[in-house]
Amino acid sequence: MYSQEEIKPYHEGEKAEQVEAMFDNIAPSYDKLNHRLSWNIDKGWRRKAIRQLEPYQPQQILDIATGTGDFAILAAQMLRPQRLVGADISEGMMEVGAEKVKQLGLQDVISFAKEDCLNLSYADGTFDAVTAAFGIRNFASLDRGLSEMCRVLKTGGHLSIVELTTPVSFPMKQLFKVYSHTILPLYGRLISKDKSAYSYLTRTIEAFPQGERMMEILKQAGFRETAFKRLTFGICTLYTACK
Repeated sequence: MYSQEEIKPYHEGEKAEQVEAMFDNIAPSYDKLNHRLSWNIDKGWRRKAIRQLEPYQPQQILDIATGTGDFAILAAQMLRPQRLVGADISEGMMEVGAEKVKQLGLQDVISFAKEDCLNLSYADGTFDAVTAAFGIRNFASLDRGLSEMCRVLKTGGHLSIVELTTPVSFPMKQLFKVYSHTILPLYGRLISKDKSAYSYLTRTIEAFPQGERMMEILKQAGFRETAFKRLTFGICTLYTACK
């Protein structure tokens, strides 16, 4: 079993409450920081994850830990589903996302819902595809979160996840460690005004299971045909599976 319960952004309260508060705090600056800290490469990572779903033409999609909706918006534009639900614990993040959706005229396709991703409110087999971008490493229990994602997925439905990971090869492994421990938290602190948020995010990246280990966790959660591909020297990893 895998749990990140002990990795928290602040000192007081349950992890879910702390993560919700942290993302509410950084919501106004999150998009700017995300794109700048990744030199906009994150947009390409999202596109690769969505392209994995194109052959299956999913019509009902759930985007877990949707944040400000970047993945949901891109998925709606590329896949043209009937319905796409962006689920997240942070209302502050989703408010930013809802405004972007409104400006793009996608409100008839994309909706947002405050959800506990470890205990989703949807019935078994509701969605054709479940996606997640840079969010599942914040789960208090990865096992429970993935099991819930599998539960709400239809039999034969597909999963596509992109998550930040630590490179495994020299010299990117060493360069990423310096970047993630110095530049990322410093710049994040200056822009977001949250002293803990980006140091916490660095810790979650380092603790998150990668590669073959993640494959095993996905299988234990009920998924099959699991696969992964390292992107940009291993800074990000794309995981795919089906139910």
